[in-house]
Amino acid sequence: MSNLLFPTPSGMTRRHFMQHLATSTMTIPGLQFLNSLQAHAADLKKSQKACILLWMSGGPPSIDIWDLKPGSKNGGEFKPISTSGDLQISEHMPETAKQMKHLSVVRSMSTREADHGRGRYYMHTSFIPNPTVVHPTFGSVVSYELGPKRNLEIPTFVSVGGASMGPGFLGMTHSPFVVGTDGKINNSSSKDVSPERLQQRLAMFNVVESNFIGSNRGQSPKDHQDVYKKAVNLMTSKQMEAFDVSKEKPETLARYTATAGGGAGGMGMRAGNPFGRGCLMARRLVEAGVPFVEVDLGGWDLHANVFTTLKDQRLPVLDRAIAALTEDLNDRGMLKDTVIVWMGEFGRTPRINQTVGRDHWAASWSVMIGGGNLKNGQAVGATDEDGVGIVSQSYTPGDIWATVAHALGIPLDTVHTSKRGRPMKLANSGTPIKELVG
Repeated sequence: MSNLLFPTPSGMTRRHFMQHLATSTMTIPGLQFLNSLQAHAADLKKSQKACILLWMSGGPPSIDIWDLKPGSKNGGEFKPISTSGDLQISEHMPETAKQMKHLSVVRSMSTREADHGRGRYYMHTSFIPNPTVVHPTFGSVVSYELGPKRNLEIPTFVSVGGASMGPGFLGMTHSPFVVGTDGKINNSSSKDVSPERLQQRLAMFNVVESNFIGSNRGQSPKDHQDVYKKAVNLMTSKQMEAFDVSKEKPETLARYTATAGGGAGGMGMRAGNPFGRGCLMARRLVEAGVPFVEVDLGGWDLHANVFTTLKDQRLPVLDRAIAALTEDLNDRGMLKDTVIVWMGEFGRTPRINQTVGRDHWAASWSVMIGGGNLKNGQAVGATDEDGVGIVSQSYTPGDIWATVAHALGIPLDTVHTSKRGRPMKLANSGTPIKELVG
């Protein structure tokens, strides 16, 4: 409940109140068990499972990042380097290479959707676009399945740095809450109105909405009411501090944002590396209990100058952020409960075009996945020596999300029902990747 409903004495926060309560129970026979309950609650919070999706808008050239082809006519300018895991990655990802024992690469993705919009939809939902139904993005699925089990006043699905896909038939309650990488949220209304006045307005608004809902107008009014309740919680919740990365130590922020690269027009230290800030915010949100966070990094539609752009702009930013996020989660004991997924809407052509770029390609490409107590440090699947064909089992978005669901403890036989009454199987009946889940 907010302080609007249960005000505390001046200078007394809920945290201080609980601390005083815990201290006092030490001297009250029969109530010492409250301390053990608090400890148990702390343990539960530490083990809350979550997923962080690093979304690469535009379609990244995974052949230059995770599945290099040295010696091939399609190999390009970059060389592979060894890592702490049993695989090689790009020479321009040296910090991530140190963390690859915690991460894996699925090198045999085959999705056949090389249009930006359709590929984005497919990778987020596990379903091919269908005019008769709008499927929920997987962040909304996780919000629906795990969100109600969390003691959260802030949203259970947050999209940082860009909009995600929508909640589809799961409803507005599980829409992504979109916030910039600076974490700033317009909260001025709660400052301009006194708590008493705000409470009066909310009471009046509740009467109007309750009457409207009672007139049997369908699900939308109820969803609308839920969204407004969440908005009120956002204005008053202490949990909103999770969005504020400025509360981190300067050295922690630098750990995520400092890059050795960043040429002219790049995103090095001067630009502040907003993607790195977004990844740090994701860690803070997961630590607060948010079960799904998506962080967007655009600029991957590299039809020209692919190698210069990667070397000077994209990869220095990406390398630092992934490495810092993985290491930080591991240092805090959170990585075993947090799945990290890196992907875009498709890959890019093995063939290098006339403008030294790579075009859309969905036939054979890579997704990075790690953490989550998976069997990491490996490459799953393989492409041929030129990166054109798959020479192993191929995988779909449903297989990736089924793997995530397995790691999060969401039953794979879960079925959701569309607004037209159609049963929709979790992750479109995808299968967890056996090399990763054992």
